[in-house]
Amino acid sequence: MIGRALLTLLSHYTRHPAQLAMLLVGLWVASALWSSVQAINATAKESYARANALFSADTDQLDRLDGQPLRMDDYLALRRAGLPVSPLLEATISHEGVSLTLLGIDPLTLPTGEGSGSLIDFITPPWRTQLAPDTLPSLGLNRGDGPGTRPTLGDYTLPPIQLRSDLPPDTLVMDIGALSALMGKQTTLRLVTEPDAIERPPNGYRMTRAASMASPEQLTDSFHLNLTALAFLSLVVGLFIVQAALGLAMEQRLSTMRTLRALGVPAASLTLAMLIELLILGGLGAAAGVVSGLWLASKLLPDVASTLSSLYRAEVQHALSLPWHYWLGSVAITLGGLLLAASGTLWRAATLDVLALGHAHAWRSAYQRQLRRMRIAGGVAALSTLGLALWLSRLPTGSGLMLSFTLVAALLLTCALCLPPLLDAILRGLQAVFRRVALLQWAVADMQLQLPRLSLAMMALLIALATNLGVSSMVGGFRLTFLEWLDQRLSAPLYINAAPATLGPLNDWLRDQESVLALLPTARGSTEVVNVRRASGSQDVPPGSIPLFGIQPVPRLTEHWPLSETQSGNTTAWQALTRDGVFINEQMAFAHDLTPGDTLTLVRPQGSQEATIAAIYPDYGNPQPQIVMTVDTLTQRYGGELATVGVALREGADVALFRRLLMERFNLSSDALVDQQEVKQVATTIFERTFSITRALNGLTLGVAALALLTTLLAQAQQRQRHLATLWALGVPRKTLVALPLIQLGGLALLTGLFALPLGIAITWLLVAVINVAAFGWRLPLQLFPSEIATLMITAVGVALLAAALPCWRLRRSRPSALLSEGNT
Repeated sequence: MIGRALLTLLSHYTRHPAQLAMLLVGLWVASALWSSVQAINATAKESYARANALFSADTDQLDRLDGQPLRMDDYLALRRAGLPVSPLLEATISHEGVSLTLLGIDPLTLPTGEGSGSLIDFITPPWRTQLAPDTLPSLGLNRGDGPGTRPTLGDYTLPPIQLRSDLPPDTLVMDIGALSALMGKQTTLRLVTEPDAIERPPNGYRMTRAASMASPEQLTDSFHLNLTALAFLSLVVGLFIVQAALGLAMEQRLSTMRTLRALGVPAASLTLAMLIELLILGGLGAAAGVVSGLWLASKLLPDVASTLSSLYRAEVQHALSLPWHYWLGSVAITLGGLLLAASGTLWRAATLDVLALGHAHAWRSAYQRQLRRMRIAGGVAALSTLGLALWLSRLPTGSGLMLSFTLVAALLLTCALCLPPLLDAILRGLQAVFRRVALLQWAVADMQLQLPRLSLAMMALLIALATNLGVSSMVGGFRLTFLEWLDQRLSAPLYINAAPATLGPLNDWLRDQESVLALLPTARGSTEVVNVRRASGSQDVPPGSIPLFGIQPVPRLTEHWPLSETQSGNTTAWQALTRDGVFINEQMAFAHDLTPGDTLTLVRPQGSQEATIAAIYPDYGNPQPQIVMTVDTLTQRYGGELATVGVALREGADVALFRRLLMERFNLSSDALVDQQEVKQVATTIFERTFSITRALNGLTLGVAALALLTTLLAQAQQRQRHLATLWALGVPRKTLVALPLIQLGGLALLTGLFALPLGIAITWLLVAVINVAAFGWRLPLQLFPSEIATLMITAVGVALLAAALPCWRLRRSRPSALLSEGNT
């Protein structure tokens, strides 16, 4: 019986293939966008796992206090002293535009072991080069020809290749002796050890503990969470199409269902047949979505990989690598969303009696009851939204990321549920306004009649428009703020990057040059905060190891360096910095609830020292907390080392001569001298890559909403043509009939766009002031762009007109006889 009922239900789509296409398209786009982001996230996390397995964040590291590079003599002296350290050589080679990292390890002393393969082959000539299979294309090799091959990279011929699937992409691992023989002095030595294997660093060295080094996955969690949120939004909007298609198909199959019930098919069997039908169609749509999602992910992954590499130094492979549970998860989430979208349809079909099923207007007459339920549900959602907002306001600043996203979802749900009752109320009011103009009154009444079917598409459009405005405003505001911040921070026209041993003498030499107007050296280091004494007098739990950054507080820098919060003004804060005070970035302030006036107890080689927080400054793009002090304080008291030297030349100085003199005197390459404009260009490029996927998903979400509207109109085009045929028979011109649906739908979309405007502004505020702080640790100013708002309104109307264009075009091309026949049916 169930089989017969299923075939009967499926036969409906042979007569209405557009509805089948509408349903499958909704499932397809919903699944495709979700699958693409999940594929990107799965590939990135697999790369992080491989990177973490390669002795990265799970080892303590030793460095010299004097800033000099480590030498093998340091390793030998520490081993003779009985310390369990292991040497690690690093080198970088650029091959055909790809940067390859070469690592030389000592497998006998390495804390994480020697990896896979034969140890004898690895440590004896001709040695082995271990790399992941997805690195072979970077060497110009395929997987079949890889093992045993000795590739040549420029002037270097590598040892025979051995494949290891657990290595990060574009990373080549070999024995330390092999890399030393291959690259000579072009390598950098690191010394690593097991976590906590050495209680305190030996004299002349500093130690960076494993616990203080964040793994790539920790740093990028917020980035992937944002992508997942956008993908989930696209999934929800796509499911609106599905729900609209199911509702229309159900209404058109009422007579069929009445006949089946009259022939003795129980309601449970009929509902089960419908459920099987949904699973069949859902499987087809999900399969198509997964395949399309993989294609979309392959197009977006290179930009995402570049972004993660630039922002977080997290290397992500450029080819998709997906575990088995990805496929099941993508199909399951699509089918789960389908069943959720269809739950109302299944419930109404199972509970309506036989006589009610025979009336085509039974569902439409129940729409007013549905509106009342929507009002109640909207009120409950509004109370939930208010409760979430109060809960979030009581949490410490910078926490509650998942709760923040839940608040955004609740706000969107509240507005979506309230939209149909609001539109219905406005249309009722317009009917009263146009009661003396027959055609306009009919148009409004007809729009109200279409509202039950259009409400889901308008809800999808509302969500897409509001989210688009929120994300676009956030991205635009971030872009302006970021570029302004770069102009403020990059005060010197020229920056010199070199080894700390070179920068010290270079900085002293620059002070004596008459052509130099100002020097802006920077330094880097790290310390541990062992105590926090708040201005109120209370003690707090120490936040642990913190990076240090040193600056030179000269007028050229202090006049432009932004400070977001001070205790007694900017001038006093800069004076305090020169008197052993410190600045902290917003990331640290939000993470540990610190304010100007609090005192930190910092560890230094000669003991500890207290430093009062003089100011908090914005530090866009930095995923970690940071303390700023003067260069002299950092290098002399905390064992820091010079990182860069910024140089401003006097007006009329020969810049080309100055650069050439620097390169010749200190043996610098041209790459070591970085122009300010080059830094800004690189930073801007990183920014554009960062938000390219956001813009892509934003546009796709809006496209899905437009598709929801178009498919809804196409599905009801035949019934609409019957209504318009009656008007044509009463003497309304054909041009007016064609223009009328455009005006109706354009006006409805404009109302939806007006409702989306305050919702989009609220989402913008939540993104910049709440979610951004919880996700990345820094706050953005709220900026609204009139052009974005105008674009929102134009987009709302444009999407509606585009969706209505095809049915109107079909109406215009219909023959009068066809219209008459429609009117007589």
